[in-house]
Amino acid sequence: MIPPSSPLIGRRGMLRSMIAGSSIFPGLLSQLLAEGESDPLAPRPSPFPAKAKRVIFLFMNGGVSHVDSWDPKPLLFRDAGKSVSVDEWQGRKGDYQMFLTRPLWEFSPHGRCGTEVSALFPRIAECVDDIAVIRSMRSDHTNHYESTLGMHTGSFNFARPSIGSWVSYGLGSENRNLPSFVVISPQMPYAGNQVWASDFLPGAHQGTLVVPGAEPIANIQRRAASGRLQELELQAMARMNRRHLDARPADPLLAARIRSFETAFGMQMEAPELFDLSQESDATLELYGLKRGSTEGFGWQCLVARRMAERGVRFIELIDGGSASSGNWDSHGNMEAHGPLAKNVDQPIAGLLKDLKQRGMLEDTLVVWTTEFGRTPFKEAAGQPGREHHHWAFSSWMAGGGVKGGIVHGATDDHGIRVARDEVHVHDFHATILHLLGFDHEALTYRHNGRDYRLTDVHGDVVREILA
Repeated sequence: MIPPSSPLIGRRGMLRSMIAGSSIFPGLLSQLLAEGESDPLAPRPSPFPAKAKRVIFLFMNGGVSHVDSWDPKPLLFRDAGKSVSVDEWQGRKGDYQMFLTRPLWEFSPHGRCGTEVSALFPRIAECVDDIAVIRSMRSDHTNHYESTLGMHTGSFNFARPSIGSWVSYGLGSENRNLPSFVVISPQMPYAGNQVWASDFLPGAHQGTLVVPGAEPIANIQRRAASGRLQELELQAMARMNRRHLDARPADPLLAARIRSFETAFGMQMEAPELFDLSQESDATLELYGLKRGSTEGFGWQCLVARRMAERGVRFIELIDGGSASSGNWDSHGNMEAHGPLAKNVDQPIAGLLKDLKQRGMLEDTLVVWTTEFGRTPFKEAAGQPGREHHHWAFSSWMAGGGVKGGIVHGATDDHGIRVARDEVHVHDFHATILHLLGFDHEALTYRHNGRDYRLTDVHGDVVREILA
């Protein structure tokens, strides 16, 4: 019998009431509790007062050009075609002569704050009074894989837990019928599923992949002919798992896998309603640029993200573009490719910000927009229409969740080649996100192989200038 003081009594009681007194996992849960197993997804308060309760992380896969979007460079327009010397080219040290390349989109001030944004993102530009633009980002690698890995895990060379997994580990879940960490992506990004992997953290903190379409989460529909038949099948599986666990009492992966069955059952109850957008108003769908009945596109991703945020999901990542040679922001051949890519995400992201704000959710929802690196303000030959990878300097932004809106932090040099002031490394970026969630990034650690690991490794400073 589970004592009334058990931290799991509320969750088990809720599940039982949902299925009219069913006993799907009775012996299993009792045994886990008797063995003193803690619940890795139990909701936990942050160590310090938090401005943000959750994160919506918008990742533009492939490398958005900062000098064509968020970082206006009048001299780059003026000096296009002129040569410039650099001491590195795509990771190779040396003395190189490059030619400055003109941006394709003009910049203009927006909002009361007057932040300059290019014509690439006209709808998001309407929201700049709520946005802190960081124009001094820096990464450590020029390749997609390593930079994507670094932006998500803080490690550019080795597999480590994703930032979403760290947030799940630190805060637990507000809704045990849904995962605490969800990634919505139509394609596999660079670095693959390491983007949402929990690595050495307990498996319960791994991200759940949602793929826009008719079946967002695989196997979420009940396959058994009836609910009673499914219940009998799950009872039999629970008995087998219990015997298996008896022989391996110290296996945390097994315990996490067993708990995943309970979460999966809860998702069968709640996920269909989550993905059912039929009750959303025409005005809301229009805000996101989403056609009624559509289950694809970035508008669908953004609206589902808002619905997940309402239902207690802690960390929601939306990925635009995959690792294929086309269809992402990796515009080597021609920067005009940024145009349709931006049009696909501009209205949905603006709609998300406006929707969260009008519902009073932007105050405690941290919205993060980033990419793995920028693109070079120069090319090997004058007149070439594309741009290469550029990790020395790029732009990101944050909104809501304790961020000071309507500001610009940091600056690059006259041509956007290197950071000139107030550099924000990826580790600083992560430290700031954790701070807004109520964590000291140096104290959020996990002991693995005799060492205390953290998201920011041994680096990182909170960017206090962007805090409200």
